[in-house]
Amino acid sequence: MLDLTEIRARHPERIRSAWASRTRRDLLPPDGQLLVVAADHPARGALGVRGDALAMGRRRDLLERLATALSRPGVDGVLGTADVLDDLLLMGALEGKLVFGSMNRGGLQGARFELDDRFTGYTADEIAARGLDGGKTLTRICLDDPGTVATLESTARAVDALAARGLVAMIEPFLSVRDAPSGKVRNLLDPDSTITSIGIASGLGAGSAHTWLKLPVVAELERVMESTTLPSLLLGGDPQGDPQDTYTQWAEALKLAAVRGLVVGRALLYPPDGDVAAAVDVAAGLVHG
Repeated sequence: MLDLTEIRARHPERIRSAWASRTRRDLLPPDGQLLVVAADHPARGALGVRGDALAMGRRRDLLERLATALSRPGVDGVLGTADVLDDLLLMGALEGKLVFGSMNRGGLQGARFELDDRFTGYTADEIAARGLDGGKTLTRICLDDPGTVATLESTARAVDALAARGLVAMIEPFLSVRDAPSGKVRNLLDPDSTITSIGIASGLGAGSAHTWLKLPVVAELERVMESTTLPSLLLGGDPQGDPQDTYTQWAEALKLAAVRGLVVGRALLYPPDGDVAAAVDVAAGLVHG
């Protein structure tokens, strides 16, 4: 691997010039489906994978896994924060790939202010200036937490700012609650809650021409997807249980009309057997096969 620290220390200007010269591609391939690898978890303090609480905290290991995933046929792009994406850029891993910038990472996992999810990552201006293809927002809606309204307002502004530049605004909505007495935030993953979150998220901003959704795979997904006409990518979820069960679930979900592919992070980057390439190839076959 390149000595990324040496480049950053001595030649930080190489990052901006590399963004300017990066080879880009059309948003959709001929089959209209996308497989995007997600790597924005560390910026929220969410580093755990299965029993390893700091799995994603080993940055060079994470970058090697990401580079392997992005090198496989059928992987269309990556979603991440600036620190991760700049490293991948310097490694040459983003040539000809879609790149989505993660925008709000202020709602740190486990924090009292977790649902006041400030926009501390990419701005629409920087997404456009660096030649990224869009921005992603996590929009958790908790009716008992006053921080939700600030997140909704900021998300609406981000949707407008991205749309004004002709860029994808990818919203990941959830209805969320705080469990008592722990105060831990939990996303509601039943069909009705998911449908409600879709309705709220879809109405954010002054227009929806460039709005996409990033949605969980839940029960009664066919009924859930009837609640929107927006192009939707499905979350791969955490790597729990038998991977074959997960692959079967993805295969069924990808048959639905509004579904345009998958956004998967830890389930592909940290498979139980450690074979990133094999896990990615299965997902690519499901999406593009």
